[in-house]
Amino acid sequence: MFRRYALQSALALVAVTALGACATHTPAPQTLAETVAKTSSLQTFNALVAEAGMTETLKTAGPYTVFAPSDAAFKAVPAKTLDALKADKALLKSVISYHIVPSRLASADVKTGNVKTVQGATVALARAGAFVTVEDALVEQADIAATNGVIHVVDRVLMPPKK
Repeated sequence: MFRRYALQSALALVAVTALGACATHTPAPQTLAETVAKTSSLQTFNALVAEAGMTETLKTAGPYTVFAPSDAAFKAVPAKTLDALKADKALLKSVISYHIVPSRLASADVKTGNVKTVQGATVALARAGAFVTVEDALVEQADIAATNGVIHVVDRVLMPPKK
């Protein structure tokens, strides 16, 4: 009788161990800064966020919505314009903060209208079915979740209005 219980206990232990090994581990929650850094299509945006000194902003509690231009979007910007941004840190910070809204907006929550950015100006948002736009940029990849907000990858670099 002892053998039977010992055998059943051993089998149960093996089953639990095997099931535990099969369980999927969800990645640890990450901030917007960490999520941008790990998203392969946002490496140019990530580098410019760092150059603008805004990495810490994307690590704070937020919540924020980041309309992050893809690497392909930055390739469409003339080299002269990118060089000017990199040379003028205040202008670069203005452009990066123009892509950030100080609230969490999932794509399903977007309503047509204007929202204020961290930069201070407003951007026009619109949603038609599953399509979301910000100004003239189309959201290519929506709802990348982070602990302190959400990221939407867009197909264009937005430029704030001249003051």
